[in-house]
Amino acid sequence: MAEETVYQRLKAAGVSRRDFLKACGGLAAVMGLQGAPPVAASGLPAHLARGGDPAPLIARALATKARVPVIWLELQDCAGCSEALTRSHSPTLTDLVLNSITVEYHETLSAAAGFQAEEAKQAAMKKYAGKYVLVVEGSIPDDGIYCNIGGRSALEILKEAAAGAAAIVATGNCSAFGGLPKASPNPTGARGVWEIIKDKPVVNISGCPAIPEAFTGTLAHFLIFGALPELDELHRPKTFYGHTVHDRCLRRPFYEAGKFANTFDDEGARQGWCLYKLGCKGPTTYNACAGIKWDAGLSFPIQSGHPCLGCSQPDFWDGGGFYQGQSAPLGRPGIGVAAAAAGIGLVAGAGMAVANRAQKKAGGEA
Repeated sequence: MAEETVYQRLKAAGVSRRDFLKACGGLAAVMGLQGAPPVAASGLPAHLARGGDPAPLIARALATKARVPVIWLELQDCAGCSEALTRSHSPTLTDLVLNSITVEYHETLSAAAGFQAEEAKQAAMKKYAGKYVLVVEGSIPDDGIYCNIGGRSALEILKEAAAGAAAIVATGNCSAFGGLPKASPNPTGARGVWEIIKDKPVVNISGCPAIPEAFTGTLAHFLIFGALPELDELHRPKTFYGHTVHDRCLRRPFYEAGKFANTFDDEGARQGWCLYKLGCKGPTTYNACAGIKWDAGLSFPIQSGHPCLGCSQPDFWDGGGFYQGQSAPLGRPGIGVAAAAAGIGLVAGAGMAVANRAQKKAGGEA
């Protein structure tokens, strides 16, 4: 008997064709395909490179493809990424699980436990060999002493599950780059998945926790196109990690004007000025926090008055410390402040533009 397709599942749930097509358009936006030609480099149809509407293509895919089986491992983790996923807005976790994927195994969400859960995982790996997506949450120790599950090491469990996976999604900084467990002196020898598994496609959805829409959008891309999206040099999807947090930060105008909060309770902080001097790592952190935000676009740390900690970057726990004050950056803010003090605003504007262009050519700060 043929497996039920995504559209058949939705139709049985009472979703009309009209609403289905609307959902496809929304899914395209979540995946970063709507009006975003750069993703065409990942092997998508040529019309998308010309800015074509991806919704019909997505509709055709969902009308013919079965739901994606998912096996979710939790290793050295805090379950924070699983927790974050329950707050995904578009699509919601309920929509994802009921209509787009089948979670065959998840230690936290599964109703079964112990031997029953292990038997379900083994059966799923056998039934869907070569077809399932393996999701890994948490870092992997390499000595067999830490994070043993049912008498087996995390490393052994990972390699067994990876062998039959079509693709692997490492969700969260721990799974991607080692995260907190890898912090100096790294007593467990923690590593990220892509440092261990070399013969399977691995995508890193880094963050602490990972932005849920970045995870669901990447999973949706695999469901529809049968392949992972275009990745950066750290194996992160460019759709969500192609810009720094600073690039789209709502406090960036204050950065450009050279206006910085010096303490968390000074006038600058109350006025919403840039948090760079308070240790914000937005200029060197690649993630979609400032665009997608959290809780259905409600807010993100910088908007709430907290500097970016750089949690989507490798070794962020050891990367210079948190809340360490930084001197005002050279370049744009320095030029702006000096010019304002000299009372030559118009000249400063022209000089700033020239400096920006020169800085970009030199590969300077984003």
